[in-house]
This record gives sequence, C-alpha cells and structure tokens, in this order.
Amino acid sequence: MAEQNRIARELENRETTQRVKQWTPPQGLPEPEPEAGYSFRWIRTAILGNFDPSNTSAKFREGWTPVKAEEQPQMYAYSDPNSKFKGNIEIGGLILCKIPEEFMKQREAYYNKATNDQIEAVDSSFMRQNDARMPLFNERKTEVSFGRGTK
Repeated sequence: MAEQNRIARELENRETTQRVKQWTPPQGLPEPEPEAGYSFRWIRTAILGNFDPSNTSAKFREGWTPVKAEEQPQMYAYSDPNSKFKGNIEIGGLILCKIPEEFMKQREAYYNKATNDQIEAVDSSFMRQNDARMPLFNERKTEVSFGRGTK
C-alpha cells in the first residue's frame, strides 16, 4: 500500500489555513448600524478643544437628535467619558446624531432650489448684456473628450 502524504487532522484547522491579516489604516469615525427611516451624521460639538454651542444648537434646531449609547451599543466603547452629552456617543468633539430621511429629502430639495435660483439669477444678469450685433452664448452643456495617446 502506498504511503499517503497527509497532514494530521489536529494540525488542520481554520487558524493554520487562514491568510495572514493585512494592516489597514484606521477609519476616521466608526459607521453606525443603519436604522430604517433615519440618516446619521457626526456633528461638531467642539473645535480645538473649545465647546461650540452655536453649531450644536443650530443642528439640533434643524432636526438632528443625538443618538443614545443604548441605540448603538457596538459604539459605546468609542464614547468620550468626559463628554458634555452624557449617555450619547461623542468622539473627539463630534457627536453622532440622526434625523428622519424625510427631513433630509426636504433639506436637499431646499438647497437644490436655492442653487437653481442662483444659477438663474446669474444667467439673467449675464444675458441682460446681450447685443444683437454680437450675441452671447449661454449653453449649459459640457463635453468630455479624451486625448489621443502617442505611439
């Protein structure tokens, strides 16, 4: 009978057959677990070590609410023990907040309208200088072209 070249079963386990782990740079901030109907954002509470109440109060008035540590238990280890927001998740002067997705859609629509109004105002101001003898072109079209490689 031919001798088989096999590894003993006790030496064959997941740890010995696993690839060597690769180093990866750390994430700046951990991602919260998604929650249906809500958007998450890190909001500044301090800048250069100084508390920033005007920014936090503006964001809270906008509809953002701080996320309690019980809602995202996997992130509790990252919390700052000296935080002014006890029971919430705060890391390095940023607090994790959430807002209903409906508010985010309304906010996006508001800023899209403001942007379009500004573009329209610039266009009308520009076209006011139009002269029939030398007409201005107001084309809102872009074109992407690729150069030819040299051989």
